[in-house]
Amino acid sequence: MRIRRILAAVFATAALAGLGFTGAATAATATATATATATATAGSVTPASVTPTSVTPGECTDGGGMIDRSTPVLPTCRGGMYDGQTVD
Repeated sequence: MRIRRILAAVFATAALAGLGFTGAATAATATATATATATATAGSVTPASVTPTSVTPGECTDGGGMIDRSTPVLPTCRGGMYDGQTVD
């Protein structure tokens, strides 16, 4: 019975604060991500700065390139933002 009252108080406080469970989880994730980003070293590589080793045909054409199928092993994207990347 006491636990029910405590849980009811916690839910009521969260509801009055405008936080749902997904909002609280999102806030916790955003805080953890910001902390991890702030503690990263200056020489580290972030996922946004890594270029993919291969792209899809749609990514090649959407990025302004054309698919060159005359290459020996795999087709290659020519031109655009994925120039020189293999197309799979």
